[in-house]
Amino acid sequence: MTIKDKLAERAAGVEAFLAQCMQDRGIPARLHASMDYSLMAGGKRLRPVLTLAWAKMLGGNKDAVMPFAASLECIHTYSLIHDDLPAMDDDDLRRGKPSNHKQFDEATAILAGDGLLTEAFGLMSAASIVKGLPADRVLRAIYVLATASGAGGMVGGQTVDMEFTGRDDVPLEELRDMHAMKTGALITAACECGAILSGASENDIDNARNFGKAIGVAFQIVDDVLDVISDTETLGKPAGSDEEMGKSTYPSLIGLEKSKELASEYIENALKRLAPYSGDEQEFLSELARYIVDRVY
Repeated sequence: MTIKDKLAERAAGVEAFLAQCMQDRGIPARLHASMDYSLMAGGKRLRPVLTLAWAKMLGGNKDAVMPFAASLECIHTYSLIHDDLPAMDDDDLRRGKPSNHKQFDEATAILAGDGLLTEAFGLMSAASIVKGLPADRVLRAIYVLATASGAGGMVGGQTVDMEFTGRDDVPLEELRDMHAMKTGALITAACECGAILSGASENDIDNARNFGKAIGVAFQIVDDVLDVISDTETLGKPAGSDEEMGKSTYPSLIGLEKSKELASEYIENALKRLAPYSGDEQEFLSELARYIVDRVY
């Protein structure tokens, strides 16, 4: 199997769980339809897959970790719904389909994002209450994920991104810091939480955290590059939108080739964090890390 096949197979397991986790909740029909529209719109399910892979590699129970892993996809999806809104990035397409606010309306899209974010915390706690994971592990993982998702993480990163839009004087270091919040924080948390929920040692948790940080940066660099070299059909969202909106990106600051080289350097750093481990999950994580940059070659 190729890494794309392996990722798709693991994503399918997450999809199956997501498909049933919002059922029979008494959610108003239109709100449920809006939440489901974006949550089940496809995607690589990278964040929950990372959580499950790190947990399993370090001896954790994949089934018990699944609700927590699914919560990351709920948070990620809510952020995409809100990012696409006219007041933010004003994007009409997401994953090849009309953005949530285009399919429904702005108010429903905002509430769908709110609903997904709040449901995520129910899923996190279900890892202990329903699946029986030790409460201290789950509490620590909730803290990590809440911090990564909030004002000092993903939400703060989106704020800084809007402040940078239209500027041509953003230093590379500040761009990296912004992306570490907006994109990297949730990817880092996905890996770190998988290690925490498995009951791993502090050294293993540190490896997971730093692996996540490295691939998070590489992922964003590659996204910036693809916005330049790819097309709308392939991306599932408007190509060239970064330049059109005046966003600061890695290619705009250091060029395409140097951006690719930098992404590769971060992946090499990530792979070093996997060196102490072996087995199928280590192999999968190594292949996945390389796949992140292979998309631009």
